[in-house]
Amino acid sequence: MWLKPEEILLKNAFKLWVTEKDNEYFILQRRRGYGKVAVGLLVGTLDTVLDSTSKVAPFRILHHTPDSQIYWSVACGVTKEEIVQHWDWLQQNIMRTLSVFDSSEDITSFVQGKIRGLIAEEGKSSLVLEDDPEKFREALLRFDKWFELPPEEKLVTYYSCSYWKGKVPCQGWLYLSTNFLCFYSYLLGAEVKLVISWDEIWRLEKTSNVILTESIHVLAHGEDHYFSMLLHLNETFVIMEQLADYSIKRLFDKEAFQKEPMLRDPLQITKRGLEAHAKSEQFRTFFRLPKEENLLEVHESFLWVPFSHFNTLGKICLSENYLCFASQDGSQCHVIIPMREVVNRLTNSIRSRCGISASPLHSASSEAIRGECQSLINHFEDNPEDVTLMVGQKDSAKAVSTEALMTVFHPQDMENLDPKMLKEKMKEQSWNIHFSEYGRGTNMFFTKKTRDLIVRGVPEALRGELWMLFSGAVNDMATHPGYYSELVEQSLGTSTLATDEIERDLHRSLPEHPAFQSDTGISALRRVLTAYAYRNPKIGYCQAMNILTSVLLLYAKEEEAFWLLVAVCERMLPDYFNRRIIGALVDQAVFEDLIRENLPQLVEHMTDLSFFSSVSLSWFLTLFISVLPIESAVNVVDCFFYDGIKAILQLGLAVLDYNMDSLINCHDDAEAVTILNRFFDSVTNKDSPLPPTVQQASVGTNDKDTNFGEDISELIREAYEKYGHLRSEEVESSRKRNKLYVIQTLEDTTKQNVIRVVSQEVRFTASQLDELYYLFKRQHFLSCYWTMNSPVLLHHDPSLAYLEQYQLGFQQFSTLFFLLEPWTFCPVKSTLSLWVFRLIDENQDGLVNFKEFCCALDTLYCGSFTNKLKFLFKLHLPPAFELPEDGVIRKSPERGRGKVDLQAYLKQWQNEILKKEETIKDLPRINQAQFIQFSKTLYNIFHGDPEEESLYRAVAHVTSLLLRMEEVGRKLQEPSSPPASSKPASTTAEGSPAEDTTTSPDSTDTSSSQDTPGSELSEVEWSFSFEQVIASLLNEPAIVSFFERPVDIHAKLGQAKAAQLKIKIQK
Repeated sequence: MWLKPEEILLKNAFKLWVTEKDNEYFILQRRRGYGKVAVGLLVGTLDTVLDSTSKVAPFRILHHTPDSQIYWSVACGVTKEEIVQHWDWLQQNIMRTLSVFDSSEDITSFVQGKIRGLIAEEGKSSLVLEDDPEKFREALLRFDKWFELPPEEKLVTYYSCSYWKGKVPCQGWLYLSTNFLCFYSYLLGAEVKLVISWDEIWRLEKTSNVILTESIHVLAHGEDHYFSMLLHLNETFVIMEQLADYSIKRLFDKEAFQKEPMLRDPLQITKRGLEAHAKSEQFRTFFRLPKEENLLEVHESFLWVPFSHFNTLGKICLSENYLCFASQDGSQCHVIIPMREVVNRLTNSIRSRCGISASPLHSASSEAIRGECQSLINHFEDNPEDVTLMVGQKDSAKAVSTEALMTVFHPQDMENLDPKMLKEKMKEQSWNIHFSEYGRGTNMFFTKKTRDLIVRGVPEALRGELWMLFSGAVNDMATHPGYYSELVEQSLGTSTLATDEIERDLHRSLPEHPAFQSDTGISALRRVLTAYAYRNPKIGYCQAMNILTSVLLLYAKEEEAFWLLVAVCERMLPDYFNRRIIGALVDQAVFEDLIRENLPQLVEHMTDLSFFSSVSLSWFLTLFISVLPIESAVNVVDCFFYDGIKAILQLGLAVLDYNMDSLINCHDDAEAVTILNRFFDSVTNKDSPLPPTVQQASVGTNDKDTNFGEDISELIREAYEKYGHLRSEEVESSRKRNKLYVIQTLEDTTKQNVIRVVSQEVRFTASQLDELYYLFKRQHFLSCYWTMNSPVLLHHDPSLAYLEQYQLGFQQFSTLFFLLEPWTFCPVKSTLSLWVFRLIDENQDGLVNFKEFCCALDTLYCGSFTNKLKFLFKLHLPPAFELPEDGVIRKSPERGRGKVDLQAYLKQWQNEILKKEETIKDLPRINQAQFIQFSKTLYNIFHGDPEEESLYRAVAHVTSLLLRMEEVGRKLQEPSSPPASSKPASTTAEGSPAEDTTTSPDSTDTSSSQDTPGSELSEVEWSFSFEQVIASLLNEPAIVSFFERPVDIHAKLGQAKAAQLKIKIQK
């Protein structure tokens, strides 16, 4: 590798380097002790600990001039071949040119310029985009040398650190790549090498103890790994967290991954790109912006806030379509300015608000912001069609409801103002005062006072408007005019599994509310749910979406309810509404952590907190709507849209805290559930203006009990007072940490279920099946690591049955079968694996699941002599032996989409139940071409075995015997046939097949093998039954002992584990 020329002092260097070649201007040196254990221990230790090029490159080239004592490093190499190639290039291209220069300075200047030019040329095709490319190139060289990963593996960054192996720290280097976490240390001959793929990590967290003040803990394969003494520990941890999250999304959670195109190509992942993506994600989450927005610029600035009459310090964040500000002085003030709002005003007003001229409102003090705003203004002035698109001037109200259901079924009586209605009017007045001071709509200032008003309760008339504003759905709706109406028209009349489930749940959605006892409410609910299922088929429809959407429709117009549902499902509660409800499980794990931190008394009494996970699932999925009366639940939804999941976590802690004494005194889980249900039934909303016909009746309580219930406003206020210290950043960090564990737990559950099913069919032990599953799953992932659009990714569908979730195509199967098949010496792998693949692919979809794979290996490893021969015999019968017309494997159909064919599943299940065990009499006869290939397969299997000669003779003898038997049988059937034709046939039978396969055992061409026998024999087709073949083979002890020889399964699995990644490298 060419290096940026650096000056080297050689005063003591010759103690560590040996000169191999030299000339007038260059020296080629080898690291002293390279390849020698005794001398290399100390040198290797120094090389690993010290941060220099020499620590990895055992060879280097130096440049010098005869009249100078200064040496310059210009190249290094891991192997002698690499460094000699560089040396030869210098000899051929540089040495002749140097003679024309007069001074040493000119020579050195020319050499340095040439080397820098070579590095620049290499950099044009390189994907390395780091702050110090030269050091990164050196690290990349070490990474490739030490870990021998495929060349496609992308190194993201590296750090010096200590790895704790037992109680002894090993100083070395931590390398973070796209798919692997790697560590290398070499101290006094003790080499420590660690390679962990991100998809194998269960826990990733920062920890501290008495010995280690701060370290990074990684749990993988049941082993704990600790990395400490990192100079930039927080930066390292964030990068590790991002890479682990990237791997989880890409390999396990494809639904979320498809929405992030900037991370789809594993070859384009860089440290800088990950950091930018993380900042954009944090920016979108905080300001509730659409997924398409990316953070472009961040500048510190002062913003004049009119309600306080002073400048507040904060940061201005600019994306493609939004200008946002967040304070940093503890005032909790932030504001969002959509560019579509800016563009809709006069040009002079635009310039004023962007700071180009003085203004008391939204004025920034940064020149950079002015430039950005000016460029956006110019863009919209030059492209007026974009203004129309962004402002949303398009009619979107076609055949959809334009009123919130609550206004239709419970209009407010302005004349008859009872005390509750008076209090409601007071709330509205408070909000109107707030709007006059802080603004209204998308440009409103969000402050601490806004949260205080939310906690006190939102007026019924303003609830829909404020939900749209706080969730960011107002921006989605404004930038997609007419989108919902188009979805309704397109989804009308469609029939899918999702629409069937929607129809089934329509009348279960708030059935006690008058709005959903009429066709108006039911039709609106149907349209919204069907339109969303059509928009996002990967989520489609999940239970709990109907309950949530019902409440949204009560307070928001139909199109607004749709965009609120989009905001909840795709931004605020990610991964909640899918088959595995991963998001809800993650937040339950976060909830358990918060219980441990904030409710220690409860933890002491109930050590198993999984009870709270099962109880609280409905709290998270429905935002407490399913457990609280509707008039109380909407107050919780108010807080959720303002503070996100943090509001739900706070309220959950407050509920447990309120019932602490009762829960501590309960004797079992059933009693605890009863306590919580009674509490929720007793929660009231004393300020609700809704009539009794709209409010839900408390279940299991009477009026007397209800009077002593807790008011929802008081409960929410207590939640904010006691647990308001929770920060959204901490919640998001805990989400990422727990997501790894939740995903791996689900994967482990899948594995245990698969192994339980497969163990009933095979003779492998549980530990052997565990290792086989690891190899099978890893082979699936190895095909996804370095490919942007790997077809194998389509084979993983968590919504399918356990056995079908991971499947291998032919290429993946062939590689794994090569590692595991028992005949180590077999030279012809691809053909044999092709036949095995076709044989075990029972449904002929071009995919093999784990059960089919294990059953085949079980036969080859543990089967009897008869079963093994039967398996080989079937490999030479259709469908395994016959190739399709185009000679390629059929592609698997698209999976996981559309309506499930239940009848096909039932038919397949019935066939499996009725399927009886196959006997040797059920096997068809093998014809001429198939038998010849069967003989060749036996030769290939025996190739390289210590008993190869005797096995070859045995096969030749069996082949000759079977052909003679066939000849005799034919004579008995045709006594009148001329005897002359039998002599050549007999000669061919004795010699041709055996001689052909012995001299050329590697040949597998089926078409040519069909012409091997003599022409006389080929005129009459002959065939053999399996009984004839096995009877003949049983007479050969060498063959019987070969197939009955036990296989060391444990050693075979260990070898496959070690070689699985190297096979990919060799390819």
